[in-house]
Amino acid sequence: MAKGRELKGRIKSVENTRKITRTMEMVATSKMKRAADRVSAARPYALALGEVLSHVYTPELAEQFPLLRRPAQIKRAALVVLTANRGLCGAFNTNLLRESRARLTEWEGQGVSVELHVVGRKGIGFYKYLGRTLAGSRADIGDRPSSADAASLIDGLMERFAAGDLDAVFITYAKYKSALSTPPATEQVLPVVAPATVGGSDVARDFILAPSATEILEALLPLYVRNSVYRALVETAAGEQGARRTAMKNATDNATEMLQLLKRTYNSARQAQITQEIAEIVGGASALQG
Repeated sequence: MAKGRELKGRIKSVENTRKITRTMEMVATSKMKRAADRVSAARPYALALGEVLSHVYTPELAEQFPLLRRPAQIKRAALVVLTANRGLCGAFNTNLLRESRARLTEWEGQGVSVELHVVGRKGIGFYKYLGRTLAGSRADIGDRPSSADAASLIDGLMERFAAGDLDAVFITYAKYKSALSTPPATEQVLPVVAPATVGGSDVARDFILAPSATEILEALLPLYVRNSVYRALVETAAGEQGARRTAMKNATDNATEMLQLLKRTYNSARQAQITQEIAEIVGGASALQG
């Protein structure tokens, strides 16, 4: 019966594991819904900022603002990589790190000096393992990022870009399309590029600017940059919870299948043992009557 006891122990262990993965799946589902709501709330604001910027922007005004400065050649750049603080979310972190490494390899192959700023323990641990020097690392931004987190992350880089210390700033994040689709993406944050006008053509400006376009741009540009980073943070947080929910659901389903197999094996072993015991009893009785 040693095999039967061993199987019962394995069944109990798998049942406990399934309870944990099922609970984690439910928690991730709840967090994903709230994170997706934050993504939906952030997008209209970003769209409105982009529309105002596209209407106010002119090449003449662009020459007055450092955040719109477009260098002839990018020699120094900063890459901000967003990852999760925890694992158990499938290939989510792996995809983000693969995307960031591909961009680093591409730019450094072109002679660009790239400094790395990493958010999330998984990304920090990975690049430290590779021996890469990090210009900045943050592990204090949780799964509910705020606009203050975005500002603290980008304001220093924005000042350095305005001062001419950097020629470009990029961010690698998980682009949230749905709970099942969060592909990694790298986007340019600085210099600011005015969004294309609706339909690809100029929209009639039937409004009066008050105060002047210069004053509006002066206030709008930092907001636009911070909002771009905030949107990347909330989309990455939503993508993490979606990936964790999928991973935990797959783990729960696998545990259920394993339980079914172990229970069938246990029942078969138990049935074989009972049959053997009956045969031994019958054989012993026949020998006594013999």
